[in-house]
Amino acid sequence: MEQRSALITGAARGIGRAIAARLIADGLAVSVADLPGPELDRTAVELGAHGVPVDVVEQGEVDAAVAAHVARFGGLDVLVANAGIAVTAPLVETTAEDWQRTMDVNLKGVFHCYRAAARQMIAQGRGGRLIGAASVAAHRGGKWQGAYSASKFAVRGLSQSVAQELAEHNITVNVYSPGVVQTPMWESIDQVMTTRRGTATGSELAGMVAGIPLGRLETPDDVAGVVSFLASSDAGYVTGQSIVVDGGMWFS
Repeated sequence: MEQRSALITGAARGIGRAIAARLIADGLAVSVADLPGPELDRTAVELGAHGVPVDVVEQGEVDAAVAAHVARFGGLDVLVANAGIAVTAPLVETTAEDWQRTMDVNLKGVFHCYRAAARQMIAQGRGGRLIGAASVAAHRGGKWQGAYSASKFAVRGLSQSVAQELAEHNITVNVYSPGVVQTPMWESIDQVMTTRRGTATGSELAGMVAGIPLGRLETPDDVAGVVSFLASSDAGYVTGQSIVVDGGMWFS
């Protein structure tokens, strides 16, 4: 049987890297894609993956990343649109540039990835998996998270629509919605919030544990396990869904 393969964006570190490691352990051939630089190169070497430089905001670069993956592995079975950024700011202080950059990376980037991967999967004629990064903020808005939350709500809507369009091709489309994860992105959110409130660095993250029924912060591996399921044959009848993996912060 031909080895299945996956392309993962935002995979140089954090959740994306954990997803890549998990899918490799699951037996998939993996391309790790991210902005070019030593972090991407190091991750590719350490994981034994194919490194692909890409800025998901640019459709041409996404198309080229899919083409590079297919040239390396002969096809594409799983696309994980994980790349994302977070802007933490009150509405009245969120600039037009902040808003646009958030939408460009978090929403347009997913759109670019879905479209390029769907075209390839349809041409292959063997189905596939499109998996996008949402967030618990895609289900419930949070203070100072207007731009981020709006972008993630939009990812859910896009994914639900695309799931209906691609079902006839046996391509499923789902999103995973993490909560408070121990990653550089959440550390930056903590830094902004503690600076604004005049509290100690790390205190905002620590305080969030009280609102998590499972009593701890999330790890990237917690998310990777859910993506592993969505990429597997066990999830073949699951499409258009958002799986919340947040330790019980929000109940769908």
